[in-house]
Amino acid sequence: MTIPTAMRALQQISLEGPEGLRLVELPVPRPRRGEVLIRVAAAGVNFVDLARARGTFGTSPQPPFVAGFEAAGEVVATGDGVATPAPGAQVIAAGPGAFAEYAVVPAAAAMAVPPGWTAAQALGLVINWPTALAALELGRLRAGETVLIHAAAGATGHAAVTLAKHRGARVIAVASTSKHAAVRAARADHVLDARDPDLAAAVLELTGGLGADLVLESTGGASFAASLAATRRVTGRVVVVGLAGGTAAISNWDLVYKHQVQMIGFNLGVLIQSAPQLFGQIMGELAGLIASGIIAPARATAYALADGARALGDLERRATIGKLALIP
Repeated sequence: MTIPTAMRALQQISLEGPEGLRLVELPVPRPRRGEVLIRVAAAGVNFVDLARARGTFGTSPQPPFVAGFEAAGEVVATGDGVATPAPGAQVIAAGPGAFAEYAVVPAAAAMAVPPGWTAAQALGLVINWPTALAALELGRLRAGETVLIHAAAGATGHAAVTLAKHRGARVIAVASTSKHAAVRAARADHVLDARDPDLAAAVLELTGGLGADLVLESTGGASFAASLAATRRVTGRVVVVGLAGGTAAISNWDLVYKHQVQMIGFNLGVLIQSAPQLFGQIMGELAGLIASGIIAPARATAYALADGARALGDLERRATIGKLALIP
């Protein structure tokens, strides 16, 4: 298999967000020991990409760097010590440098694209779906409980709605009004307006004044207080999975005297490193859900690689629904 020496890639040249992306030509990377090189067929666009583009991600690299953190495609070369996946395998993996025609990823992190799925359809299987399932698991969601899911029209939110319904929960979803139809199609029981200033009151009304048993808090910013106020006292859990709307603070005074809830912080990368056995269980459960058809292939909104800045900008403006893909 002939591998070119140069490739097109989207390089982040400043921490000015999407405006700091530039399409450049760079050498094709070479896989080191334990790594594989994939020819990227589709790259996923995620909020982590926005955080890295603005330097707000916990371990944000300094420019210039090749953007992107999720890629699917064909293995075209392997580093030393790699038996599988072999060249020719179709895989999806998370790792830096995905917004390019070629990307290097750890062989151990590469997941086979399910049979019959395209690369674009597989996007989300290593970031959005594991995040949603892990958040529900850490939040101890049980059948019959009520879960409040923010950003329910996004890739992770959609996954969380699907998985929560599969577990027998009652789902209160939050999304912009223009996206309510898409959220209802995912079988949410109730859909609330993300811009409703009385969001907590609406949740309390739907739950008889008790609040949600579990809240998946991914927006942060001004909505964080509403999430806390909408959570059931004492037994209610809040799993913080993101901060797309900005940072928000809570004090020990708040937890004792104002919001008596159980707080859980979540980061997928830390879960993989610090609790690999739990992560393995989650991925095993995902494999079963794929095999049974609970997780089905979905169409991603596709952008050309050269339009990566526009894709990130659309995501930042909350103008998108579901998964976004860059096609080299």
